[in-house]
Amino acid sequence: MHPLERPRQLAKDKMQKSIIIAKNQVDPGTQKTVHIPVPKLYTNTAMAMPVHVIHGRKPGPRLFVCGAIHGDEIIGTEIIRRLIKLKKVKNLRGTLLAVPVVNVYAFEQHSRYSPDRRDMNRFFPGSKTGSLTSQLSDIFMSEIVRGSQCGIDLHAGSNHRANFPQIRVDIENPEALGMARVFRVPVIINAAIRDGSLRKAAAEENIPTILYEAGGVLRFDEEAIRAGIRGILSVMTNIEMLRPTSHQTKPKIEPMIADSTSWVRAPVSGILQMEAPLGTKVVKNTRIGIIADPFGDHEVVIHSPVSGMVIGRLDLPLVHSGDAIIHIAHLDRLKTINPAIEEFREEISEDI
Repeated sequence: MHPLERPRQLAKDKMQKSIIIAKNQVDPGTQKTVHIPVPKLYTNTAMAMPVHVIHGRKPGPRLFVCGAIHGDEIIGTEIIRRLIKLKKVKNLRGTLLAVPVVNVYAFEQHSRYSPDRRDMNRFFPGSKTGSLTSQLSDIFMSEIVRGSQCGIDLHAGSNHRANFPQIRVDIENPEALGMARVFRVPVIINAAIRDGSLRKAAAEENIPTILYEAGGVLRFDEEAIRAGIRGILSVMTNIEMLRPTSHQTKPKIEPMIADSTSWVRAPVSGILQMEAPLGTKVVKNTRIGIIADPFGDHEVVIHSPVSGMVIGRLDLPLVHSGDAIIHIAHLDRLKTINPAIEEFREEISEDI
């Protein structure tokens, strides 16, 4: 080989190869929106799952980021929409598979569930010959998950509940825990992997996947959106898909890990006035709210049964006895909660 040809050959060897998504070729250094065919509606209307592929010139990890596995959890859709518009993401190493709407059927209906009334996050890895939800899960696994090195699944609270930005992960998986730590939210929940969940199906393929929970259904929460974008960028930087920027600094406070959580339930029926906002530190036996009857003749004070941080709460003020009203992460480092939340919110207020 001529000496002048050697650098060219080395550069060529360092280029990525083209990839195929749903029979669509995406070449190195390009990006493309691919529409993955999924089963038609009974009206014979064609349906497709959109995925935006950013395929870098240089080799690197393949990361999938997905939203709206539950069709009413639209916050992930907005996070992905903003993420792929960022200039820095277009110059990545490796490949980003961004799927803003996984469950296109449920998304169109503003529903958590598929038209067959199934929760998609209980039907992974799916089946080619199963229910509609099972077929959709199989398509997502085949086209997006398998072949990826890691994943981020975006979710929100459900049933009139909102969540403080948090990561749920199996802390026994060191790669997944590493991703969770660099996501830069104040709290990590050690969450068991459930049968049929995307996290379990991905884990069985040796693809570490973390779940980001923030905000509520059918609405946007700016803090949660910005935290999600920043977290994804931080993970991409950590796995060397992106170059670190000069202004990035190491967080002053490490994320807190909660081994367990618990829901406080309404002791009586009535009108709820919750006094503990999301992200608040609560101490065992302290007052966190009241429930009153519609006439105001009788009030019941609610006390926290544990110490920790509020990571979820009911937004609907009308409750029945036994309703789950506030979700608390059990944390020992109570003194670090308020500083961690203050630092988090200060950083989130800055431009990404």
